[in-house]
Amino acid sequence: MHPIIECESAELVAGKGIVGDRYFDFKEDYKAQVTFFDQAVHDEVCREFGAELSPLGYRRNVLLSGVDLNTLIGKRFAIDGVVFQGVEECTPCHWLNDAVAPGVEDFLKGRGGLRTRIIEGGMLRVGQGVIEVLRSE
Repeated sequence: MHPIIECESAELVAGKGIVGDRYFDFKEDYKAQVTFFDQAVHDEVCREFGAELSPLGYRRNVLLSGVDLNTLIGKRFAIDGVVFQGVEECTPCHWLNDAVAPGVEDFLKGRGGLRTRIIEGGMLRVGQGVIEVLRSE
């Protein structure tokens, strides 16, 4: 079993993932080196399912606010100097119905999060990081 650990900061390594994560250096060019989830979507899940749910239940690495994650698919973006490549939606899995609430899998279709690769590593910290979409290279 791989416990979920909430932390104030994390070291991200280009091409490998988050130091200490179960998928760190999982395989070459892994498309989910970091997974993101939207705070607004989590808030909708709580309202729809009438519960105070923890965002940890989705098993995504980073919770963001203020951006539609699907708009980052296929784009490079940076958060506090760490550069990511948006790869694809992190499709919701059936186990979310048990881990979060019955019906969550269907509710999250099309907004299950974002899978990314790390292009340039660094530190991410909880707080007011700014998301900057970068020009394609």
